[in-house]
Amino acid sequence: MGISIWQLVIILAIVLVLFGAKRLRNIGGDLGSAVKGFKSAMSDGNSDEAKKLADKAAAESSVERSASAEPEKKEQPKS
Repeated sequence: MGISIWQLVIILAIVLVLFGAKRLRNIGGDLGSAVKGFKSAMSDGNSDEAKKLADKAAAESSVERSASAEPEKKEQPKS
């Protein structure tokens, strides 16, 4: 069937008695910090990858522009 509200209340009461309110609060804070750190690392990773791709594309286009802007110099034979 499923877990009723009363069963959840009993489980939470047992957990509270076993661990205590202070320890549960610390565990909750640690878990929240871990989730926050994970999310920020994921967003930083995505922005870092996008920045690397943009830098690589800019470098490639600047190399192409500089190659096409410079005319080829041919050596003239010495007489």
